[in-house]
Amino acid sequence: MAVTGPQEIKLFGKWSYDDVEVNDISLEDYIAVKSKNAVFVPHTAGRYQKKRFRKAQCPIVERLTTSLMQHGRNNGKKMLAVRIVRHAFDIVHLLTDSNPIQVLVDAIINR
Repeated sequence: MAVTGPQEIKLFGKWSYDDVEVNDISLEDYIAVKSKNAVFVPHTAGRYQKKRFRKAQCPIVERLTTSLMQHGRNNGKKMLAVRIVRHAFDIVHLLTDSNPIQVLVDAIINR
């Protein structure tokens, strides 16, 4: 069995976190897209609310996913929210031909 080196972490196996930039210096600490916060799937089951400001370390795509799980019938259905985010990122990639993580970060900055 061959041992491979560390592989690049890509969201859903498609989009890399390496070329994502946060252009607003005031939001740089609160938008977690660095390689330390990179995940394959936005479902880490992390407890980011236990300490003050720890939710700033939660991957930004997971924060989008958990915000979709609100309002009544969608409570607790995280796999449904992950699937919605995956399909939305596919559509954004097809329409803009750019990294959807970068599009998400730019949308958060322009809020």
